[in-house]
Amino acid sequence: METYATVKGQIVIPAKLRKKYGIKNGTKIIVTDIGDAIVLKPVTEQYLLNLQGSLKGKGGLQTLIAERAKDKEREK
Repeated sequence: METYATVKGQIVIPAKLRKKYGIKNGTKIIVTDIGDAIVLKPVTEQYLLNLQGSLKGKGGLQTLIAERAKDKEREK
């Protein structure tokens, strides 16, 4: 699939993908730069349910703090 960016940098996610991933008006999208690509990850109810309990007993708080620090550094 192919799409184009507008002057403001906005893109249109094709309807087929919006339906597949449950993207609706107002859905939050996580944008990640992985070096040679940009990954868009919708934050849907299903995504949040899948995360539930995934960090239990694995130092989740320290991981979250480290990730937040990396995000702040990238924004500078």
